[in-house]
Amino acid sequence: MAGHSDAIASLYAAFARGDVPAVLAAFAPDICWTEAEGFPYGGTYVGPDSVLQGVFARLGGEWIGYAAVPHEFIADADTVVALGEYSGTYKATGKSFKAPFAHVWKFDGDRIVSFRQHTDTAVVQRALR
Repeated sequence: MAGHSDAIASLYAAFARGDVPAVLAAFAPDICWTEAEGFPYGGTYVGPDSVLQGVFARLGGEWIGYAAVPHEFIADADTVVALGEYSGTYKATGKSFKAPFAHVWKFDGDRIVSFRQHTDTAVVQRALR
């Protein structure tokens, strides 16, 4: 369990430094990545390339200083929950936001097979308008 928490902590660190290939390498080929309904990229993406194009590339292109900073990890068997805070400035409006998140990560062996985002999408939406 500590191994899974460490792996997830490493992913957030890789994402923060822009090392997207390291993040994608941890994903199973059929990962199911679910962004919350109401989030700008809401929906489910299947496979690392789908996550890259549908979520990561858009975050990098549409936001300034977008960050997902975890503060706590809770692990049980093959599940890790990360609690933290999003922040960023939406380029099109110049508006910034901060919102709490809960991310649920699931493993099969050492590969991540699913991700589910929980956040206050209303706070994020205010930055888009």
